[in-house]
Amino acid sequence: MNVLAMILAGGAGKGLSVLTARRAVAAVPFGGKYRAIDFSLSNSVNSGIYNVAVLTQFWPRGLNDHIGVGKPWDLDRLHGGVRLLHPFPTPGQTWWQQGTADAIFQNLDFIVEQRPTHVLILAGDHIYKMDYRTLLAFHEDKKADFTIAVINVQKHKAHQFGIVDTDPDGRVVLFEEKPERAFSTLASMGIYAFDTEYLLDVLQRRKKDFPGLDFARDLIPEMVKEGNVYAYRYSGYWADIDTVNSYWEAHQALLADPPALELNDPEWVIHTRSEERPAVYVGESAEVEGSLVSDGARIEGTVERSVISPGVYVAPGAVVRDSIVLTDAVIETGASVERAVIDKRVRVGEGARLGSGDRMVPNKEEPDVVNIGLVLVGKDAEVPSGITVGRNVVIHPDVKEQDFAGFGESVPSGETVKPTG
Repeated sequence: MNVLAMILAGGAGKGLSVLTARRAVAAVPFGGKYRAIDFSLSNSVNSGIYNVAVLTQFWPRGLNDHIGVGKPWDLDRLHGGVRLLHPFPTPGQTWWQQGTADAIFQNLDFIVEQRPTHVLILAGDHIYKMDYRTLLAFHEDKKADFTIAVINVQKHKAHQFGIVDTDPDGRVVLFEEKPERAFSTLASMGIYAFDTEYLLDVLQRRKKDFPGLDFARDLIPEMVKEGNVYAYRYSGYWADIDTVNSYWEAHQALLADPPALELNDPEWVIHTRSEERPAVYVGESAEVEGSLVSDGARIEGTVERSVISPGVYVAPGAVVRDSIVLTDAVIETGASVERAVIDKRVRVGEGARLGSGDRMVPNKEEPDVVNIGLVLVGKDAEVPSGITVGRNVVIHPDVKEQDFAGFGESVPSGETVKPTG
């Protein structure tokens, strides 16, 4: 079987607030040392698929730097390998991709050039381990034109997904994107297997309707009516980390005992571009409990139920609890960080308190995004010594100590701190 995997990695990730202020959602760090896209890339090569295209758009540089020529995934190949495809203007065609189907449509020439028998369409912001060979075998066994990977979700969450209903043979008889009322708990995972000729035919038939077409919203209901669409049921762990809440929940799943997703699996390695860092240092007075701690971290304070990325420093007397701390952040002496996501190279000053109090008012500027009590601190921000920060507070990238002046000694819950210069 000649398979081309196309990973949609161009999303702006507005649901992740300041975490995607300077990076695509597929490039968001996850699980300490990984990036979100590492999972789809690793699943592809672990499934024997070595012809992979990554479709970028927003903030592509970080993603491009991370993937490079694909060496960590054994995708630096003369034939096949990984290609990074960025949108570009052509006569009579929009520049930016305006939907998942639009992204594929803008790269039809690439698909035709590769001549695959099947096209696997994946997302760059999903956390899971899947052998795509099983999905493709199911697709061929059913003689399907198009197969959707689906997973059971809780009924009260069904409105967040594309929901499918099937007959006893697995044929999809109904598909609705984010229905108000759940008629099923089978949710689309955004993982699609196509016969290439069928995919080309569907997109060409709707050519006049581009740009802006989306698979889930516009095309799948039409394909279901044609009658040869099947649902492949997946029973493993899967998370779409396109919101602050789902990002947080996915990290909590890693810290469960046992973890919902086992990263220490020699049979299914999640590959990444690793940094050359020394071993973790844990000081004599340090306390570490129920946490993931990455290479190069230096822990001299207390870390509980947290994910610590490479190069993080937790100073003596500092406490990090129920938090995600990204690469090279510094938590200074006596600081307290609770239920926070701290981005790269952030400095939390001595004695500062993040995530203080019980007031759970949503963030005033992003109430639908930041509302479960987390503090978000963007890249390269500086949190002043001694300040108290409430819950659901968003601190933008590059904020300096002087930018907190208007708040005095404390930032109330639900506020946002931005650069003032």
